[in-house]
Amino acid sequence: MVMLTVADIMTCPVMQLHEGNTLHDAHYITRHRGIRHLPVVNQETQQIIGVVTQKSLIAKVMSLMVLYGSDVLEQHEKQTNIMEVAVCDFDTIKADETIQDVAPFFLRNKHGCLPVVDDNNHVIGIVTSTDFVNLSMMLIDKLDRLQG
Repeated sequence: MVMLTVADIMTCPVMQLHEGNTLHDAHYITRHRGIRHLPVVNQETQQIIGVVTQKSLIAKVMSLMVLYGSDVLEQHEKQTNIMEVAVCDFDTIKADETIQDVAPFFLRNKHGCLPVVDDNNHVIGIVTSTDFVNLSMMLIDKLDRLQG
């Protein structure tokens, strides 16, 4: 039996923000790069301190639009520190954990992503629900070829 690990499906390198970035920076990256999850790292230690999720980003943008209107949204995004948006209560995983151990965690907690960290809490990758869908598609394709 083949035991796949997080390292086999994780995305790396990972686009990251640091605590000095703004909501505008995150919004720009998500729009132009198609990225839905951004780890936030401490600029000095490079250790993960938060995660900007698509849900947290959209909630903050919508809140600013309601409060100030769309005409000045960009101005307020540039004034909003990313730590006002980042989720600071988050889980991480290690690259050597098995997919069999991680998949149930995704389902139970309804997480869209899990940052992959090394022993020093530095981000080395990220696993998203999309990575699991891609794995499923690869396995389905492999089964089709075996049966075909």
